[in-house]
Amino acid sequence: MLRSQIAPMPEYFDRYILMADDADHITALTNGLTEMEQFPTGMFQSLGTKVYAPGKWTIKQILQHLIDTERIFTYRALVFARGEAGTVLPFDEDVYAANSFAEERPLQELIAEMVTLRRSTIDLFRSFNDEALRRTGTGFRGPYSVLSVAFILAGHPRWHQRIIRERYLPLLDP
Repeated sequence: MLRSQIAPMPEYFDRYILMADDADHITALTNGLTEMEQFPTGMFQSLGTKVYAPGKWTIKQILQHLIDTERIFTYRALVFARGEAGTVLPFDEDVYAANSFAEERPLQELIAEMVTLRRSTIDLFRSFNDEALRRTGTGFRGPYSVLSVAFILAGHPRWHQRIIRERYLPLLDP
């Protein structure tokens, strides 16, 4: 199913969804996988623990955030697709980042985990038929569909890649 088939567009998450390609959900997720495999690791290494403002995450913390978010949202997609009733709990991304120990991990290990996780995400979404993709559940920002989760996951890394390009990479200029 295509991004343009999401109706209604979930509030708040539209910022990520609209960054994804208007392709079928598997293609959008696969395009993101290719982008992850092509991360500019040399630039990321050069940034080290530099941040553009106090209290902002390091590159490694951003990568761990992408991993954590993908895990949480694939769980949500599974819950909604299987028809489990109830509201999924929110998570505090800053608490996760503060307790991730991302700085202790090699950059390549974080990227490898992201790639492996995305492949698993693609397999999960391949297992959903159109009926499952149309199912909805409720999160902290209201209802959204399994299909919308696919595009949230496709667009979320692009959101952070844009922030890295605009706010972090200029830190490398002399």
